[in-house]
Amino acid sequence: MIVRTLEECRNSERRVVADTWESVRMLLRDDKMGFSFHITNIYAGTDTHIHYKNHLESVYCISGEGEIEVVGGKTYPIKPGTLYILDKHDEHQLRAYKDADMVMACVFNPPITGAETHDENGVYPLIEE
Repeated sequence: MIVRTLEECRNSERRVVADTWESVRMLLRDDKMGFSFHITNIYAGTDTHIHYKNHLESVYCISGEGEIEVVGGKTYPIKPGTLYILDKHDEHQLRAYKDADMVMACVFNPPITGAETHDENGVYPLIEE
């Protein structure tokens, strides 16, 4: 059994900070569960380009509001209780409104190692074992 708290993960190398977000990676590839689980804060008033070419992701909004715009497609509002699933490696823009950070619970498949950050194209690299 694995038991971790958000606070202990936040105060470790499992916390990764970027310009527009920070992510606490609570479950990683080395945990051998077949997916990774993160609590991610998208900073208020930011716009982040993301394109997970190597991963599928599901995201549940815990708090805050914003929107996701699929490149070349539709824009969807995000508010607490919204789940969105990037099941087609969808390239997208993620925007948090100015009022507050969006706090998101994220699941990745395949799981990430924990050190990944988005490259210049918004992609997490696929790190082979």
